[in-house]
Order: sequence, then C-alpha cells, then structure tokens
Amino acid sequence: MFDLTSRCTSNSVVEWYKEARKWNQTTIPVLIGTKFDDFIQLCIDLQWTIANEARNYAKALNATLFFSSATYNINVNKIFKFITAKLFDLPWTVERNLTVGEPIIDF
Repeated sequence: MFDLTSRCTSNSVVEWYKEARKWNQTTIPVLIGTKFDDFIQLCIDLQWTIANEARNYAKALNATLFFSSATYNINVNKIFKFITAKLFDLPWTVERNLTVGEPIIDF
C-alpha cells in the first residue's frame, strides 16, 4: 500500500516489494494506492503523472493495481474480494478502469 498523495511512499514501493519477496516468493502482489479522495483534489497533470507511475510500478511487479479510499469506501470491498478469490482460487472478475480521475483498477 502507498499513499497516492505522497511521492516518498510511491518511491518506496519497489524496495518494499524486494523486502517482501525475501520472505515469500509465492505471494500474489497487489499494489494499493490509498487516499484516492485526496488524490482527486490534485491538479490533473499531477494525477496523470502519479497514475502512470503507479501503473508502471504495478506492471514491473506483475501486480494488480487498485486506487482506493477507506474514508469513502472506494474499491475497498473489491480489494478484499479480489484477494479472497486469489487466495482460494475462486472465480471472480473485476472491471478494469484506466480513466485518470476515477479509481483505477489495472491488471
């Protein structure tokens, strides 16, 4: 998880991933950008930059990407359903959303 409004947390994602992989090589990576409600208050150019950076990180880590907000329950249920489905090999699909300004879901 990283804060969509804090560049230092997004810049730490790769290091966190490497550290986690030392302990578990079989886990399914999921990248979650938090505070989407604050993110949408940023100027559109910055939103584009952050969204593209997050998508690039997710692609490099072979991770599913969710933008979320716990405050407004944005994608929270989808994240838990996605993780549960992956853990128990259950059928469940989620719609991809790549529209900047909306809560992104990319896989």
